[in-house]
Amino acid sequence: MTELSNKYGYVPDKDSIARRLEVIAANLESVASEAIYKECFAIMDLTTLKTTDTPASVAKLMDKVNAFKVDYPDFPLPASVCVYPNFAAVLKEHRHYPEVHITTVAGCFPTSQSFLDVKLLEIEKAVLDGADEIDIVLALNSFLAGDLETAGREIAASRACIDRVAGTRKVVLKVIIETGLLVTPENIAEASFLAMENGADFIKTSTGKVEVNATPTAAVIMCECIKVFFEKTGRKVGFKAAGGISSAMDAVCYYSIVASILGKDWLCKDLFRFGVSRLANQLLSAVEQKTVSYF
Repeated sequence: MTELSNKYGYVPDKDSIARRLEVIAANLESVASEAIYKECFAIMDLTTLKTTDTPASVAKLMDKVNAFKVDYPDFPLPASVCVYPNFAAVLKEHRHYPEVHITTVAGCFPTSQSFLDVKLLEIEKAVLDGADEIDIVLALNSFLAGDLETAGREIAASRACIDRVAGTRKVVLKVIIETGLLVTPENIAEASFLAMENGADFIKTSTGKVEVNATPTAAVIMCECIKVFFEKTGRKVGFKAAGGISSAMDAVCYYSIVASILGKDWLCKDLFRFGVSRLANQLLSAVEQKTVSYF
């Protein structure tokens, strides 16, 4: 066992995980429905993280969200729109529905390779510009070197920075553990516990910027860690699946993982998210039963 897994008494069981995923895969068609597709839509962080993003293109995306209830009155709004931190003010200026949160990546996303004070300054400016949620990346330069103390301290410093700047306003912190680069189930569990112990409101699979992003296996491990952490501490931490989730059935798979491990309490935008760019149109198409390219 690794240090934190030993503390929480959790070891990923590959055979158990494989059996769970076999059962989920066999039942996807029976779980999928219009209602589930809409639930998945409501927990999306609608995302644009392109080198070519501009103030105009980001404003256009928010304008589409603003118009969405007129064009699709029977659908919920997405949970948030996620952008680079320099666009938080653009979203704030154009947003019509405050329940659609402004999410920004920060802390030198996607590599987290910089000085801590630079990372914190980026977080601070994003919060000051109106971000409701901040997604940072675990400092893999420390974690993969075995320096969990430094990696954890960076998360705690990010949490403290957010709380100091936000004041009485609740700003959510999501920590991306980049499961595809952690390689082993044990590392995924250790990173999950590390992030939760140091103040993460959500743990998130991936940046979407590496070769291997979200996988069902990683999702099971992370959700099992969340369950154990809740049983030990009484604190509910959310789960965010991101990277490579592009079909409606992908969404149903992750929905089923969360439902089977964490239960109904987690099936809401306060505790479960998808980070998506393509998925929104796929969910719309699945419900409308025709190709939709709204976003």
